[in-house]
Amino acid sequence: MSLFGTLKLIVNHPLNKERKIRSVIKWVKWQVGSRLVPGEVVYNWINGARVIVRPGETGFTGNIYCTLDEFSDMAYVLHVMTPEDFFVDIGANVGSYTILACAAKGARGYCFEPIPSTFQRLAANIRLNDLSCRVEAFNLGLSNKEGELVFTSSENCTNHVVTDGEKAMSVIKVKVVSLDTILSGLSPSMLKLDVEGFETLVLQGAHETLSNHSLHSVVMELNGSGSRYGFSEAQILNKMKDYGFSTYVYNPFIRELMTLDGKQNHSGNTLFIRNERDVSDKLHKSPRIQIGNLQL
Repeated sequence: MSLFGTLKLIVNHPLNKERKIRSVIKWVKWQVGSRLVPGEVVYNWINGARVIVRPGETGFTGNIYCTLDEFSDMAYVLHVMTPEDFFVDIGANVGSYTILACAAKGARGYCFEPIPSTFQRLAANIRLNDLSCRVEAFNLGLSNKEGELVFTSSENCTNHVVTDGEKAMSVIKVKVVSLDTILSGLSPSMLKLDVEGFETLVLQGAHETLSNHSLHSVVMELNGSGSRYGFSEAQILNKMKDYGFSTYVYNPFIRELMTLDGKQNHSGNTLFIRNERDVSDKLHKSPRIQIGNLQL
């Protein structure tokens, strides 16, 4: 993305609209500071949660400039999760969503990250937040069955399963399992799914999980990447509908859910909810979260 495009996204972010100059100053400070003193920095994020951030860590640095980079979805996690809930983060990267759900809100959880180098950073963030007793991290990929798949390994937060004939700079073989195998006997409340187009096969291996009515929410990245594997997002939407889920967009400022016809077209993620009335009740009862000078 161009410099202009980056700054435009930052100043137009919902949490920066009343502090545009301050948000640009944050960006400048990080860009300059990370070059003058390169290395890891512990960033105090939200509600006592902390993250180890490195220069170029595009999977997290947007949260430094905007507090909640994926505003609607991240705020939804903060409002809907409780210590009684179980959160599953598939394609966790360095653990942004796991940290929000489990460090900031106290939920229990499982998280999955297939790339070993990224997994080490995820594990470090879990240790930093003293989450080892509540969160289990798996250096695995997910699919519809157990086996091995080849992943790219040098594309940061867009690493993905390599397609037949794809020429990737750096690849790695990763063990994969089905979600149902790992979650057998457990009752998750929410899934976050960010697998760069491989959603169809992950969902095929999650029938029991999706059938479990303890699961009320799924945040899934649907950005067209599945086409490289020949997968259809329309089929994913129909599959989720068969399990009783509908699509929504969440307004964190008023804590309201608005129904969608299909996927969310204004961001990469789509929010699926089952039992909307119960979820709305949870959202309205959740305590406010301090974000800078804002009570959200």
